[in-house]
Amino acid sequence: MTQGIGTPCVPLVKVGDFIKTGQLIADSEAFVSAPIHSSVTGKVSAERSILDINGNRDGAIVIIPEQKITMCDKIKPPVIESRADLIKAVRNSGLVGLGGAGFPTHVKLSYDPEKFNIDTLVINGAECEPYITSDYREFMENAEDVINGAKLVMKWCEIERTIIGIEKSNPNAIRHMREVIEEKNEKNITVCPLPTNFPQGAEKVLVYNTTRRVVKERQLPMSVGCVILNVSSTAFIAQYARTGIPLISRRLTVDGNIVNKASNYSVPIGMTLGELMKKVDLRLQPDRIIYGGPMMGKSVYDPDTPICKTTGAVLFFKNLPEYKPTACIRCGKCLRACSMNLMPTEFMKAYEMRDLKMMKKLRVDLCMECGSCSYICPARRNLTERNKLAKELLQKLEKNNKEIKTK
Repeated sequence: MTQGIGTPCVPLVKVGDFIKTGQLIADSEAFVSAPIHSSVTGKVSAERSILDINGNRDGAIVIIPEQKITMCDKIKPPVIESRADLIKAVRNSGLVGLGGAGFPTHVKLSYDPEKFNIDTLVINGAECEPYITSDYREFMENAEDVINGAKLVMKWCEIERTIIGIEKSNPNAIRHMREVIEEKNEKNITVCPLPTNFPQGAEKVLVYNTTRRVVKERQLPMSVGCVILNVSSTAFIAQYARTGIPLISRRLTVDGNIVNKASNYSVPIGMTLGELMKKVDLRLQPDRIIYGGPMMGKSVYDPDTPICKTTGAVLFFKNLPEYKPTACIRCGKCLRACSMNLMPTEFMKAYEMRDLKMMKKLRVDLCMECGSCSYICPARRNLTERNKLAKELLQKLEKNNKEIKTK
């Protein structure tokens, strides 16, 4: 019932109900939330609580699928004649950011035009983590949908231009997109080749490298006139406008050191990891499985863990080297590796001492959890892990303080 950032959805179906593909099965009245639709045709067999990969308890609807797909009768292309219609359609589609963050897309498009003068739509096609190629395939296979989705957003949100950011390590995607843009004679859509650096896909880094605008501390890209959408999210907007089929599947990369052939699969959302493993070609039984990339992804420990809207890749590994953390040698490599110019070693020290004032002073909340500090550390210290825990601790304390003040 949690498929991205925001309030979890509430089931709209009960055990025993027969569900068709594309049918709305869960929703929330909260603004920062996106509805969930069934990706299969079948019968609801259970409602239960599961432990997600973040270690949190979450609700789940279990549907036993039939062998055939029967689309829901209510599916039809939305009527879009205004900005409000576009935002409503995007919300009804269940779209969240498919780049991994999972922020509801309709919330991004619901900015106040009197407060934010948005003139640039930035399409994030950086895909800077190793292994992952799902966005690259989106460019190569659905270039027209990417452009048409951008045009829809530009038209109804009155945005002047679109910049598509693609890393220089993907020259085929850059060339292909430029050819399609030229063929369609799109004057307000351009491709910006990006440096092949990690974390190129981070929004502040992306905005700077595509527009040379600086997003200041604690501000969003909207503050400098930009809205960012992932390439797959943009293409989906065009597909939903054309077909009315909500977000019930997604493309994900399957790779790793025991995968015989790295591939991209179109997978129904809600499919379990165990079912996916039956379809992929593995040489050995994995001892580590990661949802996402090797830098920012999370280890999966249960084969019943579902594929969610935010799952862009599944990586299978065997016999990875294990490192034992040692004392910090004060080399400063983590500071130089941090794209936000933060101090990861000091974060770790402040967290272990539970020094909340120091954590705030060091701006731990600005950490994007990219993993660069942990990767570069010669002492193999789990810096990113401690940064995450520090941020969670601060968030809990701030939430508790707000509740106390309200009372």
